[in-house]
Amino acid sequence: MLRWFRSPATETQVTHGQRLWLYVFAVITMILLVLPTLIVIPMSFSESQYLEFPPETWSTRWYQHYFNSSEWMLATKTSFKAAFLTMLVATPIGVLAAYGLHASNVRFIRVAFVLLITPMMVPVVLVAIGAFYAYVKLQILYTMTGLVLAHTVLALPLVVIVTGSALKSFDMSQEAAARSLGAPRWKAFLTVTLPQIRFAVITSALLAFLTSFDEVIVAMFVSGGDNPTLTRNMFNALRDQIDPTIASISTIMIAVTTLMMVLAQIFGRDKNAEK
Repeated sequence: MLRWFRSPATETQVTHGQRLWLYVFAVITMILLVLPTLIVIPMSFSESQYLEFPPETWSTRWYQHYFNSSEWMLATKTSFKAAFLTMLVATPIGVLAAYGLHASNVRFIRVAFVLLITPMMVPVVLVAIGAFYAYVKLQILYTMTGLVLAHTVLALPLVVIVTGSALKSFDMSQEAAARSLGAPRWKAFLTVTLPQIRFAVITSALLAFLTSFDEVIVAMFVSGGDNPTLTRNMFNALRDQIDPTIASISTIMIAVTTLMMVLAQIFGRDKNAEK
């Protein structure tokens, strides 16, 4: 144990003992983040009509209620569809934008970067209000198109940042070599650059999916009617009544989010193995 404390943790020769405070802080932070999850999951298996922890009687009653409810199933279908379409729209646009920012020598390129990540810097409620008034004029309020466009605006900064970070560690001379051999720029990007930043692109796509799937504020303004999202219905259910079905839905959403992140790590491990 003493040997581990004295061993270097990084190339700068900082020892694990000197980093002990950081490890303790990280463990405390993780406990605070995970603890609500550990409470919600048992609550979802309660037989009671009210949220209680720990459950006196264990049951899958609220899961059955969720899967047998046409209202909840419609919202679930809308959320998954919107998240999938947001991922398909935001990922290629964000990747191309990040590539353009990285490869371009145009002046004021930083201004373009700031404009792309603006939705991340302003309060989400302002984005929601702006989208609401614009959609009223365009007559796309409460439509899947409007929902996907709004969620794409929120997901795009994440795609640009993650992909841009990967491009900074990529040697562009490899792509230049492919282009010098006669490959068009688009082909050099697809065959040389994209495979080497694949993990970042996959991570960006998953983050875009999760951004849409978990988003609630914009959904409160622009979703509804035949296209209510799961988070919107959950918020309304919490406001109107304490429905234990929300605990079961939260558990399912936690499982989906965890699965997506595990898939990202699996893809990343395969990529590292190829290297």
